[in-house]
Amino acid sequence: MTSSIHTDEMNILCQWLKQQRKIQKLTMRELASRMAKPHSYVQKVEQGERRLDVVEYVWYCDALSIDPHTGIHLVIDALQSN
Repeated sequence: MTSSIHTDEMNILCQWLKQQRKIQKLTMRELASRMAKPHSYVQKVEQGERRLDVVEYVWYCDALSIDPHTGIHLVIDALQSN
């Protein structure tokens, strides 16, 4: 099994998170501020340079006020289509 950071599934999840931020018209800095993280944290997640563990993912979704189940379903759908 490969590292999850460089998979299609992780790319889909990161792009979804980025899309959700943009829909809300939030900058990376604004989102990072909500999470009490440096803006580079959001940048690295969105560029696929940093992997989120499950708890971090839920915190990220909470900061965006989005349902983490939606992202999980995107990953599951991507796995099933392979």
